[in-house]
Amino acid sequence: MKITDITQTIEKIVPLKLAQHWDNVGLLIGDARRNVKNILLTIDITPEVLAEAKKLKTEMIISYHPVIWDGLKKITSDDAAGGIVYDLICAGIAVFSIHTALDAAEGGVNDGLAEIVGIADAEPIGDYVENPYGQYYKFVVFVPNDALAAVADAVFAAGAGHIGNYTHCGFYTQGQGSFLPTEGAKPAIGKKGRLEKVAETRFEAIVPAEKLTGCVAAMRKAHPYEMPAFDVIKLYNARNRFGLGRIGTLKQPTPLGVLIERIKKHTGAKAIGIVGQEKKLVKKAAVCAGSCGKIINAVIAQQADLYLTGELKHHHALAARQAGVTCLCLSHTVSERFILKKLANRLQKQMPQLTIRISAKDSDPFRWKNL
Repeated sequence: MKITDITQTIEKIVPLKLAQHWDNVGLLIGDARRNVKNILLTIDITPEVLAEAKKLKTEMIISYHPVIWDGLKKITSDDAAGGIVYDLICAGIAVFSIHTALDAAEGGVNDGLAEIVGIADAEPIGDYVENPYGQYYKFVVFVPNDALAAVADAVFAAGAGHIGNYTHCGFYTQGQGSFLPTEGAKPAIGKKGRLEKVAETRFEAIVPAEKLTGCVAAMRKAHPYEMPAFDVIKLYNARNRFGLGRIGTLKQPTPLGVLIERIKKHTGAKAIGIVGQEKKLVKKAAVCAGSCGKIINAVIAQQADLYLTGELKHHHALAARQAGVTCLCLSHTVSERFILKKLANRLQKQMPQLTIRISAKDSDPFRWKNL
């Protein structure tokens, strides 16, 4: 399967437009025209992960964190910043990074954390980005039955009726249309001065905003009527805002101790840093994978009982404790790594011809010891 086709499949699950402006996502290393069979998923690309990839004959790595953060002035084997990039290029391994796009995506890292905690109807907390799916409209047109196929085909060809992996999605309702041609009219059916009633079909399909003008033009060209009747209805987006973190009330108030055990089970966390009260009943919670900086201010403002994250800066931890928000810090990558299994399963269903593995060498750089 060509890398370009693989990247298109990834972007259906993780739209890159969801990434933060400062991030570096997408195909960072490799030839999009190349065919690959083996993919390795990892949070970070370390020398250990690279050695594993070579052993598994991996042609492509999907990494959460970008392997290239800043502009590289040189790529040599002994350069601290570009050394791993040099090794990947020499090994012929392509790299596609997803980072904050996966954080904000539906079913991504933060939705996964919210699900673990039990947040109902979780909403993004901040660092909002543009809706990658754009604005959609419902396009409705009334067509005489004998012209329905021609009009529908023209509208579909112009870009209407695409929902996920399906095309030609439409709805048809039978009815009766009426009209009375007046002076100056050139009716395709009937005569001037006489009321006409025609068996018609209400045909409707969704259209993305950028395709709407073309669909209307295609409909007019295929429609037999001089003045076809049609409606354009703006649709409400199920999720109006996309961004980092999630916040909401729990489906059921839960003791903090129960939540901690659940978090450990689903994330594999071996240790948890706790800020604030340990014994409390959690009714409202917030989550944000990795390190989310000033988002903690919004969590405090919305009076959450609990904030689950990867890490906190010292002054943010102090502010949370003073505000009465209990914070749980799992370590940066531990708060993210659990999502790889879910992502691998989703990608495998979409691309069954590929071998998709999760790295066994990818790990938290921190080792926790009792002193």
